[in-house]
Order: sequence, then C-alpha cells, then structure tokens
Amino acid sequence: MSTDLYSQVVNSPPGRLIAPRLGLPRPARLDRDGDGATASSGSVLLGAAPDGRLAEPLERLIGEIGAPEATGSEEPVKALVFDATGISDSTELVELQRFFHPNVKRVERSGRVVVLGTPPTGLPPRAATAQRALEGFTRSLGKEIGRGIAVQLVYVAEGAEGEIDSTLRFLLSPKSAYVSGQIVRVGKAVAKAGEIEWEQPLAGRTALVTGASRGIGEAIARALHRDGAKLVLLDVPALSDDLKEVAATLGKAETIEVDITEEDAPGRIADAIPGGVDIVVHNAGVTKDRTIAKMPEDRWSTLMEINLSSEERIDDELLSRDLLHENGRIVCVSSMSGIAGNSGQTNYATSKAGVIGMVEALAPSLAERGATINAVAPGFIETQMTAKMPIAIREAGRRMNSMSQGGKPVDVAETIAWFASPASAGVNGNVVRVCGQSLLGA
Repeated sequence: MSTDLYSQVVNSPPGRLIAPRLGLPRPARLDRDGDGATASSGSVLLGAAPDGRLAEPLERLIGEIGAPEATGSEEPVKALVFDATGISDSTELVELQRFFHPNVKRVERSGRVVVLGTPPTGLPPRAATAQRALEGFTRSLGKEIGRGIAVQLVYVAEGAEGEIDSTLRFLLSPKSAYVSGQIVRVGKAVAKAGEIEWEQPLAGRTALVTGASRGIGEAIARALHRDGAKLVLLDVPALSDDLKEVAATLGKAETIEVDITEEDAPGRIADAIPGGVDIVVHNAGVTKDRTIAKMPEDRWSTLMEINLSSEERIDDELLSRDLLHENGRIVCVSSMSGIAGNSGQTNYATSKAGVIGMVEALAPSLAERGATINAVAPGFIETQMTAKMPIAIREAGRRMNSMSQGGKPVDVAETIAWFASPASAGVNGNVVRVCGQSLLGA
C-alpha cells in the first residue's frame, strides 16, 4: 500500500511553514478508532430550532456516551449537534445561522457536526421546502469548515426518535473519520433490537463476508470480529492461503472457498451456513477498466457477474431458504463510480450503480421480513489497487475531497459495522459515501 508522502511533507515542521505561503492544502490528521480518541473525548454543544422534537433523546444519548455538554461561549468543543426538526418554513432557516455563526470556529480538529431534520417527503409544501434546504447547508458547511471536521445531515422520521442512538454514536465517534457531507435517513425500526452491549454490539451474531482475504474485505472482517461477530469468510479458491491466514487470526473463523459466479455457488454457500446468518456483506468485486469502444463482451460480462449478478443470486438463495435471521442485515459495497461515473469504467460504474438500485429495490420487502439492506460507496481508499495508479491520478484522487486525503480500508469497514449493528434497525435503504466528501458526484 502506498504512502501519502505529500501529507507527510506538508505536515512536517518545515511544511507547516511553507505550505500556507504556497497556498498548498494541509490535510488534517484524522482521529480514528484505536488512535486514543473516543466519542467522549470532548464536549458536545447541543442546539435546536424552536419546536424541535429531539431534545430528550439527544440529551439522553449524550449522557450515555459520556460526552459532557459544552458550557460557556468560548471553550472548544468536539461536536456541534443541531436539532432542525422544528423548522417548518424557509424564514425559519435563519436558526442555522444563529447557532452555527458563533459556534462553528469552536469545533476542534477532527471534530463532528450533525444536523438533524425531518424527511421532506409527505410534509406540507413549506415544511418540505425548508427541510430539503438542510442538504445544501450541510454539504456546503462540510466544504467550508476544514481541519478534518465531518458534517452530516440525519433525517429522522416522525415516530423514529428512539432509533437515533446507533447512527449518532457512529457519526460522533472516530469511526466515521472519513465520512462527511452525507445524508442518513433513520426510520421506524424493522425489528426489535433488544438490549445492546455497545462495546460488542455484534456478540452472538454471525456474519458472512465475501472477498474477505485482503484489503477492504479483510478490514471488514476485523471490524466485525472486534464487535463480537462470529465470521464466515468467503473468497475464491485461488486466494485460499490468504483467506485461511485471515481466518486464523479472527477467532478461527469459518471459510468458504468458491467462485461466486459459478452456477452452483449460491446453493453451496447456503449449504455451508445451514443455521443461517445475521449479516451478509457483499464485498467481493473487481475492476476491468476500458472505454466502451474498446470493451469486449466477455470483459463486460465477467465483471457484471462478480460485482452485481452474483449478489442478486446469493440474496435470492439465502432469502428463499430463510437463512437471513430476523433483524438481519445485508450490506453492499458500491462505489463513487456508481454515483458520479468514471471515464474508462462504464462496466464498473454500471455494476456499482446497479448495487445502489438493488438496495433501493429490496429495502421495502426486506423491512417486511424484519431486515435491512444498505450500501457504502467508497471514494479514494488507500489499497493495493490504488497504489498501482499513475501518480498524477492517485494524487488527484487523494486531494479532490474535503479532507484532502485518501481514506483507509478501516473507514469502509467501520461504516459497514454501523449498518450491521442490531441497533441500526431504523437504517434501511441508505447509500453512504465513504469518500471524505468527494468533490465529484452528488
């Protein structure tokens, strides 16, 4: 995996002096889980527009995670949380200015900003207009604020006030270091989560992870294992040694060696997990880049089978056999290419946009079964694949986001672990970009 030498240079003592004079961006060091930073490593300042409906659950949650509420008007804060659910007219959007204007500079490096609103769909026209406006505010603030501070908008459906815990615990923690400018929708729970042990929320749950032998797949497996999950790791037979090596370090995880494009693969996978699973993570994927004018059919079809069609068949098999437990999770790995497109990646972008379509299409029917489906869409992540890019393209990928740096496989893994939590029963049909707020795409 390549090293971001630029960040090292501009953040060195000489670089800190020279970079501002040359107008060079200085990527902030992001606090991540395991770096000694915690959700309660600083105070949280709560704000609200009049008639907001989230004051009680917010105050309870902040107390539970041990983050002190900020006092005074000068002290630094680790996070700003603003309840905008009471805004019902465009004239009331000034409440955003009134709260953020005096407070936004107080947020510490690698801090957090979360705005909470009501989903516009179904609201009276003026209220819907005002709530939709929150998206422009949060996305712009994320591009203004700098210092590695992440900004999110969380739409909380009426009646889902009790379902915000898992989402806010993630967004206020170092686990969301490379997630910014995102819109998360929290609805009513599809199933009862029961008592949650927040240190190991996946204890007693079984997770199937495809493409688990290396890179992002290995990081996903490690994050789920840390959170208490029993693992079933899958990859192609050619990567058997790598897969077994990862499994051996993760509580002797079970392994399945199969090419997911083979006709009998869904049945073989289902046969290997007769007791069912709680979590399915579709991570396996490839790139076979070429412009459409130079794209032979086999190159197109092979990629589509791996990245999309095989996922559909595996899901169909597991669901037809009732092997996804109640309050189960399907989590897919899409890509920024599936949102913004990318030259030379018509096949890849098509497959990853299809993954998003699958999430949107299956969310309602899975909710009826007491399960959810969501996707992550990684941007530039430092992996073996990106390390092989030409240096100009690699540097552009790193800098074209609000964090001015690439993400790490663990950033994708942490987002998937949040989706996988039994406490995320109100998070369904979401596609969250793990891209440092890429300047490309929506």
